Amino acid sequence: MKPWRALLLALALVGGLHAQALAPSADDPSVVHAALDAKAFAPEQIKVTVYLPPGYADKDAVHTRYPVLYANDGQDMAAVGLRDTLARLYAEHAIEPVIVVAVDMLTDRASGYGLSDRARRRSVVGGSRIGPIGSRAYEYSDWVATQLVPYVDAHYRTRADARGRTVLGWSLGALNAFNLGWEYPDVFSRVGAFSPSFWLAADRSTPQAVESSRLAQAMVDRAKERKPLRFWITVGGREETNDRNGNGVIDAVEDAQDFVEGVRLPDGTHARGLRDLGYRVDDSHGEHPSRDADVAFYVLDDGEHNQATWKRMLPPFLVWAYGTPAK
Repeated sequence: MKPWRALLLALALVGGLHAQALAPSADDPSVVHAALDAKAFAPEQIKVTVYLPPGYADKDAVHTRYPVLYANDGQDMAAVGLRDTLARLYAEHAIEPVIVVAVDMLTDRASGYGLSDRARRRSVVGGSRIGPIGSRAYEYSDWVATQLVPYVDAHYRTRADARGRTVLGWSLGALNAFNLGWEYPDVFSRVGAFSPSFWLAADRSTPQAVESSRLAQAMVDRAKERKPLRFWITVGGREETNDRNGNGVIDAVEDAQDFVEGVRLPDGTHARGLRDLGYRVDDSHGEHPSRDADVAFYVLDDGEHNQATWKRMLPPFLVWAYGTPAK
């Protein structure tokens, strides 16, 4: 029996989410496509693509288990060069083999990608020029953490614990990746955030109100203890021109810096950042931070808010997350 047929048979026999249109890619059986049920979003199904590492189907690998990278905005994987980047890094023996689960955005991207309060089982909604952001973020995040992850663990040879799982995203998808790690540290141990939308705020009435009510900052500030997570945060120096407080630093960069370092708010109070919670931050080695750091943060000076920039951010992130000992 061909490896991909055996894989489909296993998928049919093991319990989990109902899947339709489950099939390997026509040009590469190591790429499997599925459309999965998500009750909260019915009748819409969530499309998922699973990228299996080289050798996954080999007979001598049947007892090997692999870490898993969950990525938001799965429809962007070709644009950010995922497969080519993985192939190059594997050829260079720069990273260990990893299963990538790319989750396509919902039809209404702005409702699913956002922040949530797991304990209260609700979304934490912020405002924007296009309307509310994250109105269904709890439903989406909980589906990923409590339904998709068990489904993948049941169907593939994964390292089925938080230490084996990383979540990645860009823009609003990065905001949601932070949310998944922060609210579900029992599920994920690492977060990759490219150009994260840490600007999302509860009050957009004035620039000062935005700065004082940024929602991700508030989630860190009110944390009672440090959560067992590691972060890779990258932002481009040319993502925008907005500078709400006129200090010469664009908002995209400042929002990320404040999230990491903490900030004195317009009313004089201090909002804590990751460093204040005891995270060890490496912000001095650019795209080659210490792999021992809890937080790797750097600004890509000429980076913009687009897929071409996120394509450049992807290789160093993968080496940070999955680098072999020699790297």
